[in-house]
Amino acid sequence: MNIPITDPLAHNAMKAIHKGDVTALRQLLDEHPALAAARIIDRKGSDRTLLHVATDWPGHFPAVADSIALLIAAGADPSAPSLSAPGETPLHWAASSNDVAALDALLDGGANMEAPGAVFTGGTAMSDAVIFANWDAARRLLARGAQTTLSQASGLGLLDRVKLHCARQPPPTVEEITGSFWHACRGGQREVADYLLTQGANAHWVGWDHKTPSQVAAEAGHTDLVEWLGSLAPTRP
Repeated sequence: MNIPITDPLAHNAMKAIHKGDVTALRQLLDEHPALAAARIIDRKGSDRTLLHVATDWPGHFPAVADSIALLIAAGADPSAPSLSAPGETPLHWAASSNDVAALDALLDGGANMEAPGAVFTGGTAMSDAVIFANWDAARRLLARGAQTTLSQASGLGLLDRVKLHCARQPPPTVEEITGSFWHACRGGQREVADYLLTQGANAHWVGWDHKTPSQVAAEAGHTDLVEWLGSLAPTRP
């Protein structure tokens, strides 16, 4: 069931979710049994499910966990990806919004934590959480059993996992180590950053958003880490 975003049914369903009006949402689902699994089609042709609506930025909608539980009980697939690129699931959107309540409700409803489709990387919801420095969501995913890449483990300060990644064969490239160092600095993870430096990380790399590790550490308020980075000698060509 595809519904144009201009359709009153789409409007009313989205309004109920964003206002946290679970009673109105339940009535709509009772009147339109196919609505739970429907896709809302916007003016550009992009699609989203009602679970995407519940986790859309900026997230944190009233009674979001109740809305999500109701939609899943009515037949919504908690792991249904958007059919538009990159194919993010509602869990990806919850991670991108740093919405832990929505994330928990989706996982409780059976969402696949390791589903691909993240923006920029094509990875899991953990990728979106770390890329956007949404550490509450990242830590909740971790607590619920999420796997982590080298860069994700670095941003979260998981030194044991970082060392395991670096010990694998073939080992990570210098580019991967440097990118992970950048994430560690943004996450304020001095111990991990120190270790990655011994593995060949370029502490002065100009990375994403044209920012250095020192700049992203400063933006995140990690002043002690900024001082440490400032004390490091520039990397020779």
